[in-house]
Order: sequence, then structure tokens, then C-alpha cells
Amino acid sequence: MLLTILAYAMIAIFMYVVMSKKMSPLSALVMVPLIFTIIAFFTGVADVTADPAFVKSLGGEKIANNLSAIGPMVLYGINQTAKTGIMLLFAILYFSIMLDTGLFDPITEKMIRFAKGDPMKVLMATAIVSAAVSMNGDGTTTTLIVVSAFLPIYQKLNMKVMNLGVLIILQNTIMNLLPWGGPTARAMSVLNVGSEILAFLAPGMIISLLYVIFIVAPSMGRKERQRLGITHLSDQEMTKLTEISDPEKEAIRRPDLFLFNGIMTIILITWLVAGSFIPAIQVPSLLLFAVGTIVALMVNYPNLKDQSKRIGDNAGDAVQVVILVFAAGIFMGLFQGSGMANALAQSFTTIIPKQLAGFWGLIIALLSAPGTFFLSNDGFYYGIMPVLAQAGARYGFDNMSMALASLMGQAFHLLSPLVAFIYLLLRLTGLDMGEWQRTAGKYALGIFIIFILTIILMGHMPIYIPQ
Repeated sequence: MLLTILAYAMIAIFMYVVMSKKMSPLSALVMVPLIFTIIAFFTGVADVTADPAFVKSLGGEKIANNLSAIGPMVLYGINQTAKTGIMLLFAILYFSIMLDTGLFDPITEKMIRFAKGDPMKVLMATAIVSAAVSMNGDGTTTTLIVVSAFLPIYQKLNMKVMNLGVLIILQNTIMNLLPWGGPTARAMSVLNVGSEILAFLAPGMIISLLYVIFIVAPSMGRKERQRLGITHLSDQEMTKLTEISDPEKEAIRRPDLFLFNGIMTIILITWLVAGSFIPAIQVPSLLLFAVGTIVALMVNYPNLKDQSKRIGDNAGDAVQVVILVFAAGIFMGLFQGSGMANALAQSFTTIIPKQLAGFWGLIIALLSAPGTFFLSNDGFYYGIMPVLAQAGARYGFDNMSMALASLMGQAFHLLSPLVAFIYLLLRLTGLDMGEWQRTAGKYALGIFIIFILTIILMGHMPIYIPQ
């Protein structure tokens, strides 16, 4: 009981200190779970055997249920995020170098001329491109591509970058339900359902995409039109917006290598996406970005001093993101290794009165929101869903209903501080996590409602009182 209370208290305090800006995300990700883990050990309620994944990571070694377990917990969490962190390091360097060479300048210029100073067109284009790029199921790639292409436009037109960060995450949230995105594959494997689940999810996904493109983006656009007072720019004004006035930036541009850089980037992204469907050509994204970064440096900046300069100038952004990713791993390791994550999961299955058994599908949908926000997808689907599904079976719900219900909370999952790539998004756009979560959250609520209503109205999540 005390461990469950500590789990809820830790989450509440973590969210408070981050959203109220009392602590930075980096400090909160490390210090808050560390303090609560120490409290759990001193009060004797910590349980290092509660999480099977953590126990398995020890390779059969027994570990004492005391403070000496903190080290293995931290290492476990960092190991979980290490591949992502290193991949992000090379991915950020690669796209930063592409920005330096001017690869995205023509895209920026074309978008500015298309919009002609109208923020509405820019915002709707952001939503459409974000949805299209998100089909690869990889939030990191989506963030790098869309931010690289659109951030200069937002800055040149003095538009709110918050809207860029929100639209990217909303569209990626929806497209993340594709089977190769992750959560749907987990739900399919845990609950033993087939690929027909995508047909049941598709109506809600399509309506949600249209909601973002034709309701959210235009709403943002109207506010931006009112704030900026710009609806049309002359050719001279658009030319001025696309001109490079900084001699240093001009010196590192490589317009003569535009074709090479463009083809290399297309090959890199295509290989990443194709690898999701064709195992024979699947290559770790870490290796692809590492090789891409090296080739980009050698071809665009053959002088070794220039290569060092490019790495040095761009390493700051990369390192700050990677540090946050590893900090998120520490949070995860302490939360799961101490048994708090398991205690939280078990509490979800005991706080629901049996009188509400007929609404079990809807209850799971509601629980999946905090469940996939505060826990990793692995923790929720492999730790919590089997228990919830067993209860649902007793109440007359089939596995497909349970799987669909469990995916509804994905509307909020990518706002979680445990999702590694959001630190990349926040770093590249310069947004504050708490403000971004609050702004995106109100629009994510609309997606959540659309998801639930569509599966209920289509009869895929029945509501009834069991006999």
C-alpha cells in the first residue's frame, strides 16, 4: 500500500515541478525518482523482484533489497535508452550538417512563396507534411525532417514555434497507431489479435488527421493572422525573407552539392522506412545515421578543420538531447526497479468497482491514458494489460475489444517525459516542456475523444452489463 502511495506521489511531484518550472526536466528526471526510491528502501517497501524485465536484466544474479540495488536500477534504465540516445546523437548531427549545407533552403523558399505570408497556409502545410512523414512510425525522423524544413519558415515569418511543436506531435501521435509504430504491435502480441485491428482503428485515425488539418491548424492560423496582420507579401518581401545575410552561414552553404545531399538524405530515410517492412534490408538506424554523418562531413567539408568546426558547432544541441534521454532512462530504471511501477499497475486493477464491469472497455480506454503516459509502452502492455484483459474476459469482453481500448490512451502517450524523442523536439524548437504539454494536451484530448467515439459507435467496444 505504501509503495503505491509513493508511486502516485512521485508522479504528482514530478509533474508539478516540471510544469510549474520549479525544476528543469533534467533535474526532475534524476532527483525526484532517486529521492522516492531511497524513501522506499528506508521504509522497507521497495521490491526489486516486482518487475520481471529488471530481474531478467540481471542475468540470473540475485540482488539485495536495499540501497545497493540503486546502481543496477540506474544501469538498467540507461541500457534501455542507450541505443536511442546514441542514434539521436548521430541523427541530430546529420540533419544539422544538412541544414548547414543549405539542403532545406529551397524547401523553405518554396513554402514561403506558397504561403505568401499567410500563416494559415504554413500551419496547414505543417500538419499535412507531419502526417505524411509520420507514416514511417519513427518520431525522431519525423521531428528532424519537419523541424528542419519548417522552423526557418516560422522564424522568418515571426510565427509561434509552439504551433509547430504541437502539430508535429499530434500527427505523429495518430500515425503512431500504425502496426510498425510500436504500441499497436505490442497490443496485438499481448492480446493475440490479428492485423484486422488496423481496419478498426483506421476510421478514428482518419477523422483525427482531418481534425488536426482542418480544425486545429486553421484555428491556430486564424490567431496568427490576427496577431501578425500579414495575409500577403510582395515578391520583394519574400525575396528578402529568403536571403542569407550572415556571412558565416553563407560560407558553409554547399549549393553545388545540393543534388548529392538530397539523394543521400532520401536514400537514408527510404532505407529507414523500408527496413520496417523488409527484414532482409533492415539496418540499425544508429548505423545508418552514423555512416550518413561521416559521408556528409567528408563530401561537404573535406578539410579536417572544417569537419571539426561543424561537429563542434552542432554538438551542443545533440549532447543536450542525449543527456535528457539518459536521464529519462534513469527515471525509468528507478521507477521500475524499485517496484513502484508495478505497484502503480496493480492499483489500476483494484480501484475499479465490480458494479462498473459492463463499462470495462471504456474503463480500460480511460486507464490507458495515464497508464501509457506515466509508464513505458512495454510496462503498460506487458505488465498491466494481461491483468486487465483477464478481468475483461470474466466480464464478457473479447481480446479485440481490450486491444482497441488499450490503444485509446496513445492520444497522450507522446507527451510523456519518458518518450525520448520529445527532448529532441523541445530542444530544436526551444520550447518549454510544461507549456508544450499543456498546449498540446488540450488538442490531444480531442483526438482521444474521437478515438473512443469511433470504436464505440462502430460496435468495437461494447458497453453492457454481464449476465
